[in-house]
Amino acid sequence: MTVATEAQESTELRREALGLGFIIFFVISAAGPLVAIAGGVPIGIMLGNGAGTPALIVATVVILLAFSAGYTSMARYVTNAGGFYAFAARGLGGNVGGAAALLALLGYNTMQIGLYGMFGTVASGFLAQHLGIGVPWWICAFAAMASIAVFGYRQIDLSAKVLSILVIGEYLVVLVLDVAILKVGGQAGPTLVPFTQHAIFSGTPAIGLLFCFAMFIGFEATTIYSEEAKNPHRTIPLATYLSVLLIGGFYAFSVWCMVVGAGAESIVKIISALQDPTTFLYSLSDRYANKSLTLAMSVLFITSVYAGLLAFHNSAARYFFASGREGLLSKALGRTHPIHQSPHNGSLLQSALAAIVVLGFVVAKSDPVLTLFSWLTNVATLCVIALMALTSFAVIRYFKRANVGASESALRVFILPLLSGVALTAVLLLAVANFSVLTGASQSVSYALTASLPIAAIAGLLLAGRLRTRNPVLFSQLGDSKV
Repeated sequence: MTVATEAQESTELRREALGLGFIIFFVISAAGPLVAIAGGVPIGIMLGNGAGTPALIVATVVILLAFSAGYTSMARYVTNAGGFYAFAARGLGGNVGGAAALLALLGYNTMQIGLYGMFGTVASGFLAQHLGIGVPWWICAFAAMASIAVFGYRQIDLSAKVLSILVIGEYLVVLVLDVAILKVGGQAGPTLVPFTQHAIFSGTPAIGLLFCFAMFIGFEATTIYSEEAKNPHRTIPLATYLSVLLIGGFYAFSVWCMVVGAGAESIVKIISALQDPTTFLYSLSDRYANKSLTLAMSVLFITSVYAGLLAFHNSAARYFFASGREGLLSKALGRTHPIHQSPHNGSLLQSALAAIVVLGFVVAKSDPVLTLFSWLTNVATLCVIALMALTSFAVIRYFKRANVGASESALRVFILPLLSGVALTAVLLLAVANFSVLTGASQSVSYALTASLPIAAIAGLLLAGRLRTRNPVLFSQLGDSKV
């Protein structure tokens, strides 16, 4: 009986369940490479700086690599499923950690739930176009939700195996198109125009930069899986750098190929003339490859969104788990399944929240893409950028106060984190100022959506304050390493 009770009360995730490859698949799938290339890039090109978008992607990679220097340095000392929350708590104190925890919960839940709007729409459209089956978008969304709930509840390596298959397919179809475009020579042959000063600063590069950052959301999730990783002190830093470079290299090369395929001078006009800009990649596929590749892309676009749903579900469940285990939220959330060693209560809560929110949009008869997807995923982008900026400053404070940083170089734990913190803060302010452009929402709706961030942060401060009053010892251990 005692053994059973201990198993039921376990707060341990499944150790050494994930190798380097599986962690990379998790973070790449969260970034949604095909969703970004087919869905986000054409709109970013149209509203941003046009043919200069590949250069903005490279600039984004540089900023993220600077962020990763401090992020991975601290990851060697703080190994916790709380990710950003744990870093903020150990670097800036429990109160800031509480604020970061609620920001993370807001961000990862809104991203996951918002993706149901996109999934339901593209799945419903595919069934109608190719199979002649008329299914409302919300039925597709709830069907996906049910399967995600099962995967999230069970062992983490099961989710990893599903994601690895889906992500490989996404990369292959886009790279096949890239090769097809270069083989023909594109519209006017390969060109370096996208990297010229004129192209970079044409149009509205600030908007283009925001779309580029949104394309990378998910890469930062490496630390969330640190407690389940094999040799986390080596695996997590390596996975972080490889994820940034793989995602960034893939984006920069593929978007450059898109510019070559349409022509640097005409790409904005071509995309603007389309009734749906997200069909731009399919039009390139029809032109340079064949209908079979286009069909494969349309299928994998659906699976790409599904992979993102699964990855962000796992991230949100682990933030619920970490917050419950350390006393910010209900202790029940901090318990793991006696068999699967998964954060099953956090998974169930995330699934319930998703069902309630999606049902609310269905009842309100809101457009699943223009409202559910656009509004919530952009709120999530703000949250993650804010958390990254906060983490950069937490790294500086942590190594300044801790005794462990003597062997770390000032470049990794001070200079680069400071530069990335300032740059990310500037990007955050830019995103808030242009939020109505990003979402297409009215000013009043934009103000309400952006206000959710300070509301979440204040809620986190209150929860941390309550814990400090009730249990000062537990408060002092917020975000503490679990490995």
